[in-house]
Amino acid sequence: MPTLEEKILHSESLLSGLLEQARRGAGPERVRVAWTGGKDSTVALFIWKLLVEDAGAGPVRAITLDTGCKFPEVLAFRDHMAAEWGVDLCIARPGVSLDGYPLAEDPLKCCRELKVEPLKEALRATRATHLVTGIRRDEHPDRAGRREFETRTDPEHTLVNPLLDWTETDIWAFHARFGLPHCGLYDQGYRSLGCRPCTTLPDARGGERSGRARNKEAVLSALTGLGYF
Repeated sequence: MPTLEEKILHSESLLSGLLEQARRGAGPERVRVAWTGGKDSTVALFIWKLLVEDAGAGPVRAITLDTGCKFPEVLAFRDHMAAEWGVDLCIARPGVSLDGYPLAEDPLKCCRELKVEPLKEALRATRATHLVTGIRRDEHPDRAGRREFETRTDPEHTLVNPLLDWTETDIWAFHARFGLPHCGLYDQGYRSLGCRPCTTLPDARGGERSGRARNKEAVLSALTGLGYF
């Protein structure tokens, strides 16, 4: 089992290679981090930020989804950190009105309209060639087989997953080591943050995502196939 130090070095190496590739190609400005404001994607954003700034290739650029039903604490944390870290932030919002919208009733339809389609529009608008995520294999069975580089179409881009082999413990150890900030909801007992209708405090005996709606978790593989990360 690799140590945290070895995992950090591997993630840095992977992202350093991505940066070098981007500088020889379309440019670092075409690389975006999929930043949710959560603990994992904040680690990915932090590592990428250090690399691009050290190379003089900043600012760090990110895409975030604002579905209209996010926790206000997550949005406040995101906006504060974007300003503090100088993040060039593209906020993707759905093109449907939430007035009377049947939130979470059909999780596949809801996530497609509030997450997948806005993400695709943001990728097109920013002309991103690569999207860096903070997903981990141990979060969900449907992520066990994910790869570090995944080619996507509609629109054409590469999904980059540098934290796949990290654990929840690794993430928090990294936060502690580098003094990274986090959303205050974690201090209230939340372990995984999604939209408000689909997120509760986790089961004391359950896993990290036991606070996520079961019907939504059941369609994660289908959402990935539609273009979600």
